[in-house]
Amino acid sequence: MRVLIAGGAGYIGSTIASACSDSGINSVILDSLVTGRRELAAGRDFYQGDIADGPLIDRIFTEHPDIGAVIHCAALIVVPDSTADPVGYYRANVTKSLDFAVHLLRNGCGRLIFSSSAAIYQVSEDLTVDEDSPVDPQSPYARTKAMCEAMFADIAAAQPIRVLSLRYFNPIGADPKMRTGQQLARPTHALGKMIQAHQEGVPFVVTGTDYPTRDGSGIRDFIHVWDLAAAHVAALDRFDALPEPATVINLGTGRGTTVRELLDAFNHVAKSPVEALDAGRRPGDVAGAYTRIDRAGRLLGWQPRYDITEGIRHSLQWAAIRDKILSGDATSLIL
Repeated sequence: MRVLIAGGAGYIGSTIASACSDSGINSVILDSLVTGRRELAAGRDFYQGDIADGPLIDRIFTEHPDIGAVIHCAALIVVPDSTADPVGYYRANVTKSLDFAVHLLRNGCGRLIFSSSAAIYQVSEDLTVDEDSPVDPQSPYARTKAMCEAMFADIAAAQPIRVLSLRYFNPIGADPKMRTGQQLARPTHALGKMIQAHQEGVPFVVTGTDYPTRDGSGIRDFIHVWDLAAAHVAALDRFDALPEPATVINLGTGRGTTVRELLDAFNHVAKSPVEALDAGRRPGDVAGAYTRIDRAGRLLGWQPRYDITEGIRHSLQWAAIRDKILSGDATSLIL
């Protein structure tokens, strides 16, 4: 099988491409490079462009008629940015996704895996969720994901395409073989901020300390990005056995970790500890949640393999070589 990965030059998309390659699945990469990096698509069929570009999508399917599925990872994902620029986020994440769906249907694509988000869930009293939990997105970013899920489900009910929405929890880590990882120099997620604080010798800012969690900081389900990528390979393998035209599956570890606990784990792995500095919540932030993963195991035969310590260790290893790989100067690295 050959798979088209939209957003395949980004952190998650490029890691999915590596996992596919290891499983004998060839990838075609489509990425606008707004946030992605061409280096992360090295060695693969690569097209620079937008998911809303119909002639480009037509060209990709014409040149690769054996594409059997599409993985849609292309999106803007920063919660505070979405609050500041909702128009840009709705245009990039919703309007262009609708255009993309039209182009896929025209080219006979019958299988679509959509990168959704756990940010769409309503916060529950016990901070756990599953796929049937109430949805109540609290930021423009999260609402774009919920809108896309609903849009794709409506399309799948009426058109010859089946859709699997994978709701990601909080990816950390890098490809254990160090082929791909976080492409942004200053990522906005908690672990990225910890690594930045570690590199600069400054405190890590805990944004939000009054949440209803065991230590007041936000709680997350930190899943290793390689486990996330492996779930996509499992989804490709079992796609045709999914029970509905539109299916939703959560991808997490089933364990909740607070931001303070993540910092404690980071300080056990890092060579020098990082201090904490408390601050208020950012716009759009929520207490968070962690997931029950029964459905992923039942429908995909998938279980996470890596723990949070390995995710931190792989993230630090990637951070140490990131600039060389993304500058193209990787000749001295053993990968």
